[in-house]
Amino acid sequence: MKLNYKQKQLIDELFNKVKESYPEIVYKDLQIDPDDPDHIWINVIADMDEDREIEMRHYSSGLETDILVNYGYAFSIMSENPNAVYA
Repeated sequence: MKLNYKQKQLIDELFNKVKESYPEIVYKDLQIDPDDPDHIWINVIADMDEDREIEMRHYSSGLETDILVNYGYAFSIMSENPNAVYA
């Protein structure tokens, strides 16, 4: 994946802002959305309970929307919870 300087800067800023409020997240990697090659996923490991994870997604979605509106780049924090139990 090839990123320009501004994309790298915005990804770092987005991750760092979310990490300030949710210090338990850990950066994993970047991934291109398989359905939209212009949308970049910032994959993180989020070792937290479900309510806190939902709260984090809500918080990060506002920041992601600001970046999309102001700069035209689509980024999403995608959390992976190692404690999640799927039935």
